[in-house]
Amino acid sequence: MLERAATSPNLTDRGRIPALLRVLTELVGWITLPWGLFHYSVVWSILAVIVLIALPGVFATPGDKEQIPVPVHGTVTIAFMLLELGGALWGAILVLPVWAVVLVAVLAAITVVTELPRWRWLLTAPARPHSQREPKTTA
Repeated sequence: MLERAATSPNLTDRGRIPALLRVLTELVGWITLPWGLFHYSVVWSILAVIVLIALPGVFATPGDKEQIPVPVHGTVTIAFMLLELGGALWGAILVLPVWAVVLVAVLAAITVVTELPRWRWLLTAPARPHSQREPKTTA
């Protein structure tokens, strides 16, 4: 069996295009969702900013980013990405014309396809790097 890579495809040359698509999708969500929710509630708009920008900036999977304030398991990083994608789609529906919503949906779909190698890696990523794990004790 092949050994798991220490760093995600996100930090390799292979990860450049998926990262670009991911950032474009995130930007759509960061702009459109708070803007769309602002019409309903300022609190919801602020919460959207916290969930879409602040939380993924604080919580990350070791090996997926260079600096990690709070390490979490890869499934948490995937969940944040799904929230980003959903936020981009929902925000687009709230504030953009139909043709732009279709473009955002296509961008999100392509982003998901290109993110699959990273997500596979994240599913096997521990919440803490090997150097920070507690040593195994034998009885």
